[in-house]
Amino acid sequence: MINKFSLIALISLSTTLSVGSVKSQSHLVNVFLGSSGDHGQMSPAATSPFSMMSIGPQTYPKLHAGYEHKAKLFLGFTHNRFEGVGCQGSGGNLLIKPYLGTDPQKSKLIKTSESAAPGNYQVAFSNKIKATFAVMDKQGLEHYEFPAGAKGFYLDLSHTLYNRFVSEEHQIEGQMITGSVSAKTTCNEGTYKIYYAVMINKPVKWTDSGNHKLTAVLEAKETDADIRVAFSSVDVLHAKANLGKEGFAVLQSASTKAWDDVLGRIKVNGDVEKSKLFYSLLYRTMQSPYVISEQDGSFRSTDGNLRKSKETMYNGWAIWDNYRTQLPLLAITLPDKYQGMTASMANLYAYGKKDFATQNEPTNTVRTEHAIVVLLDAYRKGFKVDFAAISDSLMADIDRLDYTHPDKALESSYDAWAYSQILKILKKDELSAKYLKKAAEYKAYWKKDFEDQTKKDVDKVAARGLYQGTILQYRWFAPFDLKGLQELMGGEKAYIKQLDYFFENDQYNHANEPDTQAPFMYNATVEPWKSQFMVHKLAGDTVVQYYFNDNSRGIDPFIDRIYKNQPDAYIRTMDDDAGAMSGWYVFAACGFSPACVGWPAYYLNVPLFPEVSLALPGGKSFKVVTDHFNNKHPYIAKVSLNGKVLDRLWITHEEIIKGGELIITASDKPVTTLGIENLWISDMNK
Repeated sequence: MINKFSLIALISLSTTLSVGSVKSQSHLVNVFLGSSGDHGQMSPAATSPFSMMSIGPQTYPKLHAGYEHKAKLFLGFTHNRFEGVGCQGSGGNLLIKPYLGTDPQKSKLIKTSESAAPGNYQVAFSNKIKATFAVMDKQGLEHYEFPAGAKGFYLDLSHTLYNRFVSEEHQIEGQMITGSVSAKTTCNEGTYKIYYAVMINKPVKWTDSGNHKLTAVLEAKETDADIRVAFSSVDVLHAKANLGKEGFAVLQSASTKAWDDVLGRIKVNGDVEKSKLFYSLLYRTMQSPYVISEQDGSFRSTDGNLRKSKETMYNGWAIWDNYRTQLPLLAITLPDKYQGMTASMANLYAYGKKDFATQNEPTNTVRTEHAIVVLLDAYRKGFKVDFAAISDSLMADIDRLDYTHPDKALESSYDAWAYSQILKILKKDELSAKYLKKAAEYKAYWKKDFEDQTKKDVDKVAARGLYQGTILQYRWFAPFDLKGLQELMGGEKAYIKQLDYFFENDQYNHANEPDTQAPFMYNATVEPWKSQFMVHKLAGDTVVQYYFNDNSRGIDPFIDRIYKNQPDAYIRTMDDDAGAMSGWYVFAACGFSPACVGWPAYYLNVPLFPEVSLALPGGKSFKVVTDHFNNKHPYIAKVSLNGKVLDRLWITHEEIIKGGELIITASDKPVTTLGIENLWISDMNK
């Protein structure tokens, strides 16, 4: 008879099969990608799409997400984490450790084998304990197998990854423990509170040491035990209601189905190994933000109050990181969910928004800068945003913007521009002109700090108070006004020359986000083919990288591919940042990327697959086909949409969601005249 542990291990073996022999995209996902060293800060934790619950191992030593692939010593298992973020992570609550004997601290968990796939994780230890986890929505099921003898579970209710523990309350009710945990969010900014229910299916004897640590002793005769865990951001009653009664196979099947549904929104045909990399990265774009509302519509907002909504509500933001890629990707791939995400971002302005976090967050979170840009972007892509209802809060947020450092001046100008556009939508033309003028002041800041490239500190990370970047990298940050930026640089030819120098001298930094739009910026010139080359190189070729995410410029460079399907993927110190870097690759692989978040336009490049198909609402699809596909053909020779030749190298959101077929003919040589008479260039005065 196959036990539960063996069954899940057999399921995970399907990851070794070819694309043609599997029935779902989830079987192609490698959840261990980016989970070793400082190469992504991801974990193999069991979770379901956009679930606040994430059950995974807490290793010693650990990475930001609580796990290191090479580590053998496990401290137990925790139940939430924010994947891929800095400040040594976020979450790590409710640590549960299975143990043998009578002293949990003397019982060591030494890993001998592990396997995982989306929605499940399993591990075996040298002491013969085995653990298997499955997660669906806000509930998880944990199955433990033990050898004969004394045994039990150790619970640390004060545990976090790195965040400061604030408080906890708990009640023991027979084989169940319920309560709440409060802790600081990422970077120890703000506070979040989660409610939980934990049910053990076998009789246990509880011991409460009074220091937020408990033990649940099993009877010596027991050889296995199940633990059900459920979360809620609302209250304990909702957490208990989320416990569910499904068996392990049913719960795992539901989780796999949920992952197949979201991953299957994009289908790629091509190289098997490249497909595995693609789906492993697409998987990372679908883990946050977290669903915080309950089935009855109740949720807690960022002011701590209980509210109701017909829309599914979300929390857990990393908008400064992923507004460039992950959120725009979700707007295309999951529009049914994105409306709720849009409403949730608008609620930040209605109920309480901080750049990092409030004191009443319903889940762990990161930061919210540029939420206004995302809301403008969503509105222009057809999502409902009631700007009038939050207009005063938007203004208050914009009026608080920080212009004290060179990078903040440019970043704040982007938000001011977005607000001017929203005011135009609201037909408040006079106010719109006021904030457009404010946004235009970026030009003065740019001339002051970014024009002169001869100063000694321009190549120094964090010079002049910059955040994780150099003057040379941040000087390209004016996505809302590339026309104006070209003028500041002395015109199009000077702009191209400086962009050439930037890339030829390896000044670009893909280890962090401040300049990840730069590879696409040739598209605003008569040399768009250079962007086509750069996107292909960064997505799939060997690159030279001198800059790192620990505020350093290395003497010895990184020389390798950035995106690899292995635990030590990415550039050293490069965080995935809640799907931001994965989203960059997914867009590149599909053949189009956001031209400027806030405008519904995308720049084209040669896809990384012969065929990519996006599922759209109403049973429609948008297919991108590459003629003359070859890994050595990075240039676009011809473009046609639904049988008609396009004279441009960009496409609109509306054209994508209408469905149809985009054919991109690839070439090994640039076609230097293609599209240059019909450029898409952001212009703040339009």
